[in-house]
Amino acid sequence: MNGGREIHLNLLHIVLLGLVQGLTEFLPISSTAHLILLPVVFDWPDQGLAHDVAAHLGTLAAVVVYFRKELARMCRRATFSMGPGSGPEERLLWYVLLGAAPVAFAGLLLHGMAQDALRSPLVIAGATVLFALVLWYADHAGKRRRSQDQIRWQDAVLIGLAQCLAIIPGTSRSGITMTAALLLGFDRTSASRFSFLLSIPTILMAGIYESYMLGPVALNGMWTSLAMVALLSGVSAWIAIHYFLKFIERTGMTPYVIYRLILGLVLFRIFL
Repeated sequence: MNGGREIHLNLLHIVLLGLVQGLTEFLPISSTAHLILLPVVFDWPDQGLAHDVAAHLGTLAAVVVYFRKELARMCRRATFSMGPGSGPEERLLWYVLLGAAPVAFAGLLLHGMAQDALRSPLVIAGATVLFALVLWYADHAGKRRRSQDQIRWQDAVLIGLAQCLAIIPGTSRSGITMTAALLLGFDRTSASRFSFLLSIPTILMAGIYESYMLGPVALNGMWTSLAMVALLSGVSAWIAIHYFLKFIERTGMTPYVIYRLILGLVLFRIFL
């Protein structure tokens, strides 16, 4: 990454960066792989950390707006989560926070390695293919009999531990958390919804960390591009969430698995 150095992007780069980040962040196809491929295809420089922060802000806004009613209900009911007879719905907020805890520790410990040694295009290609196959297995072998209301704290911990694998670029944060939930027997919609809810504290923590790493930087002349990236990533992320949840029970994970396999082969073809 280019850290605090100013990066000025052309209009096409801004548009594609926002759209690619927004459309791939919540689909199980690895946003990292796409963001690595984007400047390679067009022979562009890395977009810089400031634009990464803007893109994450847009996707965070999208998932919060989409789940705003559920988040408000979760916060209200969390007040009674320790009361007698409370159920998973009352404790859902705590389960989301519990699931986000492992990746916070893993990110602090392994972030440097993830940015250096693991950022190899061949590692990304391998992870894209490997975890596509794991997702396919989970979708076909999972019993899909459990709903989000049946989640337990043990499930949240296991899904959260699986999310740590997303530190390996190409894994896909949404893909690996959906995979874990499917293997635990959740139906596709419940697995997806919990993955999206889990993304809120995860993206927030990543955004705070990236902002800290960005440090003081002159953003003169960059505000327009940053705002456009945030807006485009937010709108496209909202669309991706909406239609993914609308059709996931009907389509299953196979289309995303096939797409990942093709993407991985393209990356191997380019970088081998």
